[in-house]
Amino acid sequence: MIQARDGDTVKVHYTGKLGNGEVVSTSEGGPPLEVNIGSEGHIRGFEKGLIGMKLGETKTIVVPPEEGHGPTREELILRMPKTDFPESITPAIGKRVRVQKKEGGHIEMTIKEIDEDAVTLDANHPLAGEILVFEVQLVEVM
Repeated sequence: MIQARDGDTVKVHYTGKLGNGEVVSTSEGGPPLEVNIGSEGHIRGFEKGLIGMKLGETKTIVVPPEEGHGPTREELILRMPKTDFPESITPAIGKRVRVQKKEGGHIEMTIKEIDEDAVTLDANHPLAGEILVFEVQLVEVM
């Protein structure tokens, strides 16, 4: 029986969920996802979970934050006084904004909280700190 190994390129159908069951991504209704196992082109824990799967097999892969998008890092959370927040942007919780970095370039941040005096921005990946659960079916080993 053909099994997925480290270094193989495979195609999978998947549904990715948070630990609470909320679906965050899926290949349902579209083409399967192509993964080169071990290339680190996808979530490390997801790639590791594919190793040893047999062609046609369906499996649940649970990925802890350390093997997913990492833990939430408090140093990437910024509380910005409303007086410093750009007037051209209307703050809304969950909105992604592009912020100029001191050393040049930009960083994408998510508005997490708004209060009377400040806007709290988070530069962590939106899924940082989350346990991810993938329902996966191996459909091709190339």
